[in-house]
Amino acid sequence: MKDVMEKIENSIWMNCSSSSVRRASRQLGQLYGDAMGLTDLRGTQFTLLTQIRYLDEPTQKMLAQAMVMDLSALGHTLKPLIRDGLVELAPDEKDRRAKRVRLTPEGLARQTELVGQWQEAQRRFDAVLGAEKSAELRRTLAFVASEEFAKAYAAAGKKGD
Repeated sequence: MKDVMEKIENSIWMNCSSSSVRRASRQLGQLYGDAMGLTDLRGTQFTLLTQIRYLDEPTQKMLAQAMVMDLSALGHTLKPLIRDGLVELAPDEKDRRAKRVRLTPEGLARQTELVGQWQEAQRRFDAVLGAEKSAELRRTLAFVASEEFAKAYAAAGKKGD
């Protein structure tokens, strides 16, 4: 483990936050996907089902913001879930221009079914990294994914002009 960490610390990846996060994301996506077993859903789709459930029928705009996606990417990601009968779009009762995203009974059952496998993947992650470091990593990444961080990042670019 020590040799691996020394190689990582001396690698080019340690100089680019974006590359490091992307590499880690791909690795975790593969590991969690493996831990979730044989399912026809990708990890991003499970995450989307979970976010829809958590937000309780969000508008597409709300869901895109929560997922840090643009609306067209969200639409692309929702298509197979709609096609497979796991998600449906419905007009918002207050604003007919807006569409609400909701889980179908099949979608709710599928999301519920996969939560246990996700919990096992999360348990394994925490066991390797440590519960405290794992929680700190999630807090840090949540901040990096926030609008507050994006605004501060943009402002830091203006200061360098």
